[in-house]
This record gives sequence, C-alpha cells and structure tokens, in this order.
Amino acid sequence: MVLYVLKSDLPGMHIGVSAGVAVGNAVKRNRAKRLLRAAMNDLIPVTSSGSNLLLAARAPLPAVTMQQTRKALSNLLKRAGLLSEAYDDD
Repeated sequence: MVLYVLKSDLPGMHIGVSAGVAVGNAVKRNRAKRLLRAAMNDLIPVTSSGSNLLLAARAPLPAVTMQQTRKALSNLLKRAGLLSEAYDDD
C-alpha cells in the first residue's frame, strides 16, 4: 500500500481509500479497500489529526491478513510521523 499525506490547518482528519484496476477484479479491489478501512479504523485513535490521508492499495493487498495490513499501515504512519509514540503494534 501507499500512503499520501497532505497537512491541513483544519482540525480532524480526512481519509480516502483507493484501489485501482491493477489490484484485481472488483471483488479483490473491494476486499483491499475493506482491509484498509478496517485497519485505519483501529489506528485512528492513536493517529495525530490535522492531515488529509489517501491510502492506495497495491496488488498483493487482497491476499494478506488483517494483522499484516494493520502492521504495514502502522509502519507507514510511523514513518510519516503521524502515529503516537505510545502505540505498540506487537
């Protein structure tokens, strides 16, 4: 997956989820988007606000588990400096 971040002066956070044709057929694209939404919902409380995020799915995503998706997303958020220091993804 790919994470695009745009800082915003507005409070709160806006999140968009995208899966292109390269991910697979409609069933695979929808699964990829559901995985990203569910993983992000778990991480929203520990993510700093004031940003607009776009999560773009890539081809291997429909085949992975929820735990793998959450761990990969938490790593992306940490690299972007958006995840709380107190969060432990183990």
